[in-house]
Parts: sequence; C-alpha cells; structure tokens
Amino acid sequence: APAVPQGLLRLARRSGQLNLAGRGLTHVPEHVWRINLDTPEEAQQNLSFGAADRWWEQTDLTKLILASNKLQSLSEDVQLLPALSMLDVHDNQLTSLPSALGQLENLQKLDVSHNQLRSLPEELLQLPRLRSLLVQHNELSQLPEGLGQLLSLEELDVSNNQLTAIPTSFALLVNLVRLNLACNQLRELPADLSAMKSLRQLDCTKNYLETVPPKLATMASLEQLYLRKNKLRSLPEFPSCKLLKELHAGENQIETLNAESLKQLSSLCVLELRDNKIKAVPEEITVLQKLERLDLANNDISRLPYTLGNLPQLKFLALEGNPLRTIRRDLLQKGTQELLKYLRSKIQDEGPGPNEEPPVTAMTLPSQSKVNIHAITTLKLLEYSDKQAAEIPGAVFDAVGTNPVATVNFSKNQLREIPPRLVELKDFVCDLSLGFNKISSISSELCLLQRLTHLDLRNNVLTALPEEMEALKRLHTINLAFNRFKVFPSVLYHLPALETILLSNNQVGSIDPALLKGMDKLGTLDLQNNDLLQVPPELGNCENLRSLLLEGNPFRTPRAAVLAKGTAAVLEYLRSRIPT
Repeated sequence: APAVPQGLLRLARRSGQLNLAGRGLTHVPEHVWRINLDTPEEAQQNLSFGAADRWWEQTDLTKLILASNKLQSLSEDVQLLPALSMLDVHDNQLTSLPSALGQLENLQKLDVSHNQLRSLPEELLQLPRLRSLLVQHNELSQLPEGLGQLLSLEELDVSNNQLTAIPTSFALLVNLVRLNLACNQLRELPADLSAMKSLRQLDCTKNYLETVPPKLATMASLEQLYLRKNKLRSLPEFPSCKLLKELHAGENQIETLNAESLKQLSSLCVLELRDNKIKAVPEEITVLQKLERLDLANNDISRLPYTLGNLPQLKFLALEGNPLRTIRRDLLQKGTQELLKYLRSKIQDEGPGPNEEPPVTAMTLPSQSKVNIHAITTLKLLEYSDKQAAEIPGAVFDAVGTNPVATVNFSKNQLREIPPRLVELKDFVCDLSLGFNKISSISSELCLLQRLTHLDLRNNVLTALPEEMEALKRLHTINLAFNRFKVFPSVLYHLPALETILLSNNQVGSIDPALLKGMDKLGTLDLQNNDLLQVPPELGNCENLRSLLLEGNPFRTPRAAVLAKGTAAVLEYLRSRIPT
C-alpha cells in the first residue's frame, strides 16, 4: 500500500485528526495504528527539533478518516486508538468489522456505509457514547438483536441493505432522532417503535409494507414519515397524530382517502400521494389547514372538491396526470396560484355537474373553416390542438397549400403516432408541439424535419428515441417531461446544437457525464423526479450548465441543502468529489 507521508502523521499528532481518504490503501499501515505509541522518527534522528514538535506533548488521535480506499478488512489494532471519537471507513470493500471496535469507548460516530458487510459484530453494542451509526449500502440481512443497548444513538441509517425484520429492542433507542430503513425488504414495522420518543424522521421508502401500525401515531416527536414505494392500500390510520408535518406516501397502491384518517393529521404541511390509484378527494381534506404542499399527480382523480381553493397556506398543488373532467389541462400548466384562484371562483357557482359539454367523437371532423387560415398566412402557424382527436384530419394539412408554416401545434389530442403528413412541412417547420397525446414511439418522418429547433413531446408515453433523430442538427430545445423513459435517450448526446433538455418526471436511472461534457451548448438540464440513485461527481465538469435541476430523485448526495444553493454550487460540490 502507498505509504502515509510523515508530514501528515506529524500534523495528526498535533491536531488529533488524520484524513487518509482516497489514497488507494489496501491496508492501513502499522504506524497509523501505533501513532500514539511509538516515538516519532524525527525524535530519534534529531534531538534538537523545535518546541512545537515536542512529541511527548502530542494529542491523542480522535478522528480517523479512511473513506474511499480499497480496504478489505480492518485490523484488531484499531484498539490502540482508545481516544477515537469518530471513525469513517465508508466506501471500501469491508466484508466484516473487527470485534476490537467494542473497545473504543469514546467512539461517537461510526460510518461503515458503502461496504460489503454481511453482519455487525456483537461487540459494537458495547459502545456507550455512540451517537451516529451509518451502515447504509451494505449486505446486511439482519441486525444484532441487542442493538437497542446503544442508548446514546441519535442517528441510525441502515438503508439499502437486505433486512427483512427490525429487532424489537429498537424500542429502547429513546434518544434516536433520525432512523433510515429505506430500500430493504421489510414487510412490517414493529408497533414498539412508538416508544422512540425523540424520533423526528422515519424513512421507510421502498420496502414491502402493506400497513403501518396505528400505534406509531403516539410517537411523541415524529415530524417526517416517508412511506414511498411500498404496498400500502390506504393512508395509515393515525389517531391523534398531533405533530406529523410531512407524510410521503407516493408510489403505493392507495385507492381511497379515508375522511377520518385525514382529520387526524391536522398538523400536516406536506402530503405527497403521487403515483397511486386515488379516485376521489374527500371534502374533509380542508381540515388540513396547515397544508403547504399537496401532490396528487398521476392518480385516477376525476373530480376535486372546489373548497381545496380555501386552504390558507397551500403553495404547491400538483394534479397533472389525472383524468380531471372539470379542470382544463392548460389550467394545470399555469401553476398553483392560478389553479387555486379557479377553484375558489367555482365555489360560488357550483352549477351543473361535470357533464356540461357534449362529448367530442372522432367523427365530428372539422370543415376547412375550422382551420384558422388567417393564422397560417400571417402567423405561419398551423394549430389543431385541444380537440381530443385520434388523428389530424387531412383537411388540416390541405389548408396549408403552399404557405410556409414555421410553427405546428397538435398538442392535447389523442394521437398515438406522429402524423405522417408532417413531412409535407419539412422545408419550413422549426417549432413542433405534440405534447399531451398518447404517442408511444417516434417515426422516421419526424427525423426528416431537419429545420426543427424546438420539439415539445411532453406528457406522452415514450420510452425511447430512435438514433435517426441525429439528423436534427439544429434542434436546440427538446421537452420530454412526463414520459416513460427509463434510460437517458442516447441520441441526445449526439445533437450538438441542444441547449435545453427537459426530462423531468420520467424514470431515468443514470446519466453519462463524459458524453454530457461534450455537449458544448447545453445550458439547461432538467432531471427532476426521476430514479437517479447517484449523481456522478464528473457531472461537475459540465461547466456550461447554467441550470441543473435534480430535485425529487432518490439519491442521498448532494443533499437538499446543497441543491437549494443553485446550479453553480452543485457543480462545484460535485467537482470537489471527483476522485483524484
């Protein structure tokens, strides 16, 4: 293993801290463990070294960082550092931990996350002062039964393991403030967790929970509860839950919102229920007077209580992806304030039911007069949108004649494919809008529109883009939000003129920072609400990005506080994490 420079050791003797992260170490050199025992080399060689270096006045090592190395094991010699209060060995290749860890009675923080640990040694339970234990991203299938003995524990992260159960002794962790159980294989939570009287944040995202014990409602301090991506069929029954401020239960199988359950959650500020199967929202939702964010996107809601408009604190309301009959889709695009204004305006005139308009059938084709000839000739605009049409009638294309059309808007219909006759407009059209349709694939016709600069395909059911789209050399803005992409469409990397890529609300799992760096013009990249499990640090090298949006992904770093500082800060943070 590369040696540890003497200068670092000298510094560590003075400061009590030694950082050996990212040095490619396959094992920890003996003299690191013995730093407080051996006479330093310089003392043996030179007896006149300065007063600042008087080794007999050295500080005991309290902080040792060995993160991001290639360690496969830790020596039992760790017990030679009894003053350690913090030991960080995350991101190595450890398959086990030495039992000597139990001797470190001053240890307050232990980070062994991102290793290959299959179990934790029982001796770990002898650490009376341990406040933070991070073991996420390992291969643990169970936790020591006596984990509840770590009475000082305030933070425990066991996410991304293979746990199927939680020891009942957890109930003894009365000082625990944050508990992360996300991404395991839990089918139930023990009701005893309710005894954790200091717990403020409980994350159970991505498990197999079908219910939540009602007793959790009695938790004295619980403020944030994450239950996303489980198997819940209804909202947790939480009688008398006075403190809960955030309930995240998106991506479950919730079908009904029980009015009684809602009434119990009087302190909620955030209620996140996107991607469920909710059919109706009860009037009782208005008891949530403190609600600031309500996310009901992608459910089966056909109508809403207009009284929703009266919630005094509501700043964010998401309803897209619902078959709402009473609210026009363009209104949903205008943002929360407009929507609430509309709902309030409706409270006064609760008139006839939602079936006021006659249904539009595919047979009521427009005559030529329905096509706005004036728009074609003076605005160079061909518009046939919001007609719920399954195809664009021939009359619409016939009306163009020899007029040069630059903008085409066929959004908000029921199109299942790209209209083949678009090819007729290829010499002029540069702005094409096909959003809010049911298009599942892109035909080769589209790839012939080589003058395209703007392409809007949002809210369709696309899963891929064809490589032939490479021909769209002038394309500088593409909107693919609210589709079904699981991977970043690779053809985008080969479109040199792209300035803006909008890919929010898909299921993209990864991006290639090296290829993105090659996109000189790219200034805006929106990947909000996707499935990114990590953000590659090399993305920080894409220094042309002026707007990088990553909120709403399952990655843990960068944390929300960093994201909130804006793009420049995020890029700088990512660059600082690139392994040297």
